Amino acid sequence: MSSLTEKDRPIVQLLLNAGTCPRCILRFCSVGSQMLYRHPYKDLMKVLKEFLKNGPEKEDTVCFDVVDPPCKRIRLEHPEEGPEDLNHNGALQQIPQVNDENTAVENSDVKVCNVCLGILQEFCEADFVKKVCQKVNSADYQFTSFVFSVSLPPQLSVRERAAWLVLKQEMRATACPDCFKPAKNKQSVFTRMAVIKALEKIKEEDFLKHFPCPPSSPKNLCVALEIQCNNGAVFVAGRYNKYSRSLPQTPWIIDGERKLESSVEELISEHLMAEFKADSFNFSSSGREDVDVRTLGNGRPFAIELVNPRRIHFTAEEMKRLQQTINTSSDKIQVRDLQLVTREAIGRMKEGEEEKTKTYSALIWTEKAIQKEDIAFLDDIKELKLDQKTPLRVLHRRPLAVRCRIIHTMRSEYIDEHHFRLHLKTQAGTYIKEFVHGDFGRTKPNIGSLLNRTADILELDVESVDVDWPPTLDN
Repeated sequence: MSSLTEKDRPIVQLLLNAGTCPRCILRFCSVGSQMLYRHPYKDLMKVLKEFLKNGPEKEDTVCFDVVDPPCKRIRLEHPEEGPEDLNHNGALQQIPQVNDENTAVENSDVKVCNVCLGILQEFCEADFVKKVCQKVNSADYQFTSFVFSVSLPPQLSVRERAAWLVLKQEMRATACPDCFKPAKNKQSVFTRMAVIKALEKIKEEDFLKHFPCPPSSPKNLCVALEIQCNNGAVFVAGRYNKYSRSLPQTPWIIDGERKLESSVEELISEHLMAEFKADSFNFSSSGREDVDVRTLGNGRPFAIELVNPRRIHFTAEEMKRLQQTINTSSDKIQVRDLQLVTREAIGRMKEGEEEKTKTYSALIWTEKAIQKEDIAFLDDIKELKLDQKTPLRVLHRRPLAVRCRIIHTMRSEYIDEHHFRLHLKTQAGTYIKEFVHGDFGRTKPNIGSLLNRTADILELDVESVDVDWPPTLDN
């Protein structure tokens, strides 16, 4: 355990005189042991008094056993001394002389610490820890590990700098005017980042001119404005089939108006949100299909990030029941291989996106009558290279470009004089509709140019998305 030595005596005496709390004093003396900080405030004050009274040979070695609190985030703010106090002018203060070891500690029973504003006084005590634990318990979160974070008032950075410099005049914000500029959506120019930026830029001699060193003691403690609990995101993956030709993958909203009542992501996520008790979600998938395109076969891989879930532990059997719940709730979609995954695993869904292959089935109409032999040659075409200019129908949301895509194989299935079905295996990212009708010559070659007649697509189905993820489960 770290202990106080002779070299720390003037530091302890000076900071106590200035109104600094015992835990801040230990910080400035570079005491690194956590156990010492766990002492109650009054005990620490008593230890420091004994240290000054009896000399450095009597080291403090008392420690506490403390249970780690399962809390998440706390935001603190001083009620009477906000960031604006950085612009306050004040008179010079007399610093007590600390070179004389017999000098009395004038303000050893500190009420509010002049450095931490009481944060390391009140919020390290058992009563506040109990309050945090009560908040966590009432929030009803499942968790196996936790991160405890505190959002501190920005003025603490200034106070710590002042304590280090240990001199005595108040700071005017004009010392770094370029750091404190008004900005939209900000209630104050004295943001945390602005203060830190100013402290990095200001010279020590300028700081000493404008801020009391050590800082003056405030009248009131900081208060905890709120205690918030947040869980890390949970990721659920699977594959979905879409059987409707009037269902978009994501909500179809144009100019603030919803065009269709639901979507694939909503039909899946509403059940996940309810079971995981999450605040929100983010949906992603391996590509997407148009609203009028079905997705058949083994389905399309998808992943959903559930933000701030209250429940995170699910057995394989519970995930299977959840999958059944989704599948019985709608005849428009089905999901399979529903499972919990890691954030890192989701990257596999997007790896080599354009190198992946997809298989389609397209029902095609031709203006001129055809015979079976008129389309038979399509079966022999392999690795057909296309130049596809961004389709007119997506030009409003995608940049204009010419993309090279490949049709690996085709197989035709004659229906009648004006209809046939074409099965295609293509490079991911190929616009199938445009390959059929040509998009006014923006896709070359196309089925119309190959057959030398006008052609259009009536129906399109995705038969397979060749991505080996997520792992197949025994459904």
